[in-house]
Amino acid sequence: MGPENKYAWTATVGEKGQIVIPKQAREVFGIKPGDTLIILGDKERGMAIPPKGAFNEVIDTVLKDIGGDGK
Repeated sequence: MGPENKYAWTATVGEKGQIVIPKQAREVFGIKPGDTLIILGDKERGMAIPPKGAFNEVIDTVLKDIGGDGK
């Protein structure tokens, strides 16, 4: 058993580039059909899908990284 509140899943990429988010992951993060997800990528660090509701925090971080004031 891993650390509390830490998870790892696998997903297979289909021919059209689609992935299926595992059921347990959808339940843990409250992801429902029709939800929009943000997918972030960095060639050196990989990809991330931040949790639902983290949009403002993600945008603030991105703006700070590109020299904005984050507001």
